[in-house]
Amino acid sequence: MLLRLVGEGVSQRNREGKRGARERLREQRERERSRAKRKRTLGVLGAVVAVLAGAVGVGMVASMTEDDSGKSGSSVVPPRGAVGKGRLVIPSGMVGKAGKAGRADKAGKPAPVTLTVYEDFRCPGCKQFEDVFRETVHELQDQGRMKVEYHLVTIIDGNLGGTGSVRAANAAACAQDQGAGKFRAYHDVLYRHQPAETRDRYAKNARLIKLADQVPGLVTPAFRKCVEEGRHDAWVRKSSDVFAHSGYASTPTVLLGGKSVYGDPDKPLSPNKLKRMVLAAARD
Repeated sequence: MLLRLVGEGVSQRNREGKRGARERLREQRERERSRAKRKRTLGVLGAVVAVLAGAVGVGMVASMTEDDSGKSGSSVVPPRGAVGKGRLVIPSGMVGKAGKAGRADKAGKPAPVTLTVYEDFRCPGCKQFEDVFRETVHELQDQGRMKVEYHLVTIIDGNLGGTGSVRAANAAACAQDQGAGKFRAYHDVLYRHQPAETRDRYAKNARLIKLADQVPGLVTPAFRKCVEEGRHDAWVRKSSDVFAHSGYASTPTVLLGGKSVYGDPDKPLSPNKLKRMVLAAARD
């Protein structure tokens, strides 16, 4: 009788031990399934964010600053003729003798209205703005009716990775150093040849220098050295950081007389409308 009771006790403990092992195994598998589910969810969310960041036609601010790795030092070196607070603005006026200062009309008077443009050389929306408004902007500039102030930013580098935004902006600042309308001409070349947003071709200095050949007299030893050494990299990053804290969220951001005039679907801007607005501002 005692032996039978002992045997039954042992059997019960064995059954309980097996149930305990099965239970622990089941719990372990459940934990593994939960971890796998969380990883899949995070992966999907990450993919969605990446697609949204890459698919938007305008550049949207995704980070306050981009990777600070670059060939240049940390000192901020503004390009020649930069103006505004911190000298972060490149002014562009009429081309020719009367406009060599970039701000006066043919009679030597300051242009009555200012167009402020925040742009990223990798941004497709910025290229669209330039393609539609380039001739009108140049016409108003060369008539002395309007000056343009450019703020160079690097949103696409932050959204998609790469360095094409900062490299192209540095090269444009190097063109500004050369004077005589070189910035405006090179600025237009960069937008005409803008690569696909996901192809970071402007990260290559050789590509930027080759495009500069389309601007007569631009490619000098000084220009080449400026581009290759990243002379204005820190200046570009500073300009982009100020934009990130400005309250504006996308490129292009276009202001006329300090008021946003572009990007509102309820109030679309056209070249003729821009002309009328500039003329009206000059009369006020």
